[in-house]
Amino acid sequence: MTVSTTETIKPDAELPPPAPEPAPQQTPARGNPVARNGLYALAMRLHFYAGIFVAPFILVAAVTGALYAISPTLESIVSRDLLTVEAGGAPKPLSEQISAAVATQPNLNLAAVAPAPGAEDTTRVLFNDPSLGESERRAVFVNPYTAQPVGDAVVYGSSGALPMRTWIDRLHRDLHLGEPGRLYSELAASWLWVIALAGLVVWVRRVRTRRSRNSAAWLFAPDRSQNSRGRTVNWHGSVGMWVLPIILLLSATGMTWSTYAGANITDVRQQLSWVTPTITTALPGAAAPEHDSGGDHHGGHTPAPAPVNPSDRIAQVDRVYATARANGVTQGAEITIPAKPGQAFAVKERRMPGTYTVDAVAVDGATGAVTDRLAYADWPLMAKLTNWGIQFHMGLMFGLLNQLLLLAVTIGLITVLVRGYLMWWRRRPTRRTGRPALGRAPRRGALRRSSPWLAVPVLAAALLVGWFVPLVGLSLLPFLAIDVLVGVTRGCGPRS
Repeated sequence: MTVSTTETIKPDAELPPPAPEPAPQQTPARGNPVARNGLYALAMRLHFYAGIFVAPFILVAAVTGALYAISPTLESIVSRDLLTVEAGGAPKPLSEQISAAVATQPNLNLAAVAPAPGAEDTTRVLFNDPSLGESERRAVFVNPYTAQPVGDAVVYGSSGALPMRTWIDRLHRDLHLGEPGRLYSELAASWLWVIALAGLVVWVRRVRTRRSRNSAAWLFAPDRSQNSRGRTVNWHGSVGMWVLPIILLLSATGMTWSTYAGANITDVRQQLSWVTPTITTALPGAAAPEHDSGGDHHGGHTPAPAPVNPSDRIAQVDRVYATARANGVTQGAEITIPAKPGQAFAVKERRMPGTYTVDAVAVDGATGAVTDRLAYADWPLMAKLTNWGIQFHMGLMFGLLNQLLLLAVTIGLITVLVRGYLMWWRRRPTRRTGRPALGRAPRRGALRRSSPWLAVPVLAAALLVGWFVPLVGLSLLPFLAIDVLVGVTRGCGPRS
């Protein structure tokens, strides 16, 4: 849930004074009333200000995210000629398919090959192209039944996104503004979980104070008996509850890709040994590469190893692929071609729809022996959860079902944001004062009136979150400054 969920409905001139809060004995709430009310007031104020100022960034992320959610399916339709062929007969040897692709790109270095994972899929032969950007490679798509190339394209990232999906990905990530544009998506991802959890506190309190709605089921069901603004509030809250689990997951996984919070998350994962493991491709007994120390060379040196012959590597691929499949790599995989002597082929399962594991093996191309093995079952739990979360965020974990779920959640989030602004607009004073009127903020002074048992942990948590998620900390300062300025201009004093 984002943006403000507030109690006042219309200006004081149009309505009688608001009814007092129900007596404590009439509500099912437990615990310290002071701490409970203070937490509610703080959550309300945080939800209001963060929602007002950050919601535009979240709205852009939601709109672009809705398009990003279905981009794998759009790609399969738009690029069907590159991705699919008519099944028929037995596939040609993988080495023959690679040789046909190499003939079309004689000036590029062969990097990897992704054998056709399905009967109607093409084989991807990947090349390193110095004219491309980071994480980009040129792919030649080959008909596995005829070993004839059907076209080529630039692919991006571990999922091998084609240009259209890459364009949508970058629109969602940085609005095609480069590194400065990534601040928008990091701000949205960093604040989304904060606003959502604050809104959860507000909505639970609102529902529990109504004796006629004392069941948890009412958190997910809007009260249609309310007036116009009341219905907006109820739909804002109930739809927010439905999308809450998914948007929390999207917020967490989105921060792993961010610049500043992402760096802190990476540090924590490294310190706790939650990083994604990798296989070793160095062959047993291979000489370590020499490093020039800059000293005296009168003692001589070891001759450099002979360069790799690409044709020899291509001839070894069939044996390598058969060995990998016999050793558990049975999903669609990518085979990395060694670029230097003393290295093994790395065969790793690709990030594809419906693939939940990333098993990998290293194979000696000369002998066909497995030199290293990394089963997905051996990954640390947090590394597995991170991988699954990223797959889900990209719409690849459950295929089309995953994409439709993300599309529904992003549309729901958009409606929550729009209703939040509508609620704020309807809170504005309607008496003619000769100046523009905006929606009123919730009552001030919540932190000052709270008990130390609540205020101290809240301040400590704010400092911790502000340090670990820097864009939250930096943007929180303007919120506080605006709040103080509004309080001073209205004669309320600099209270929080």
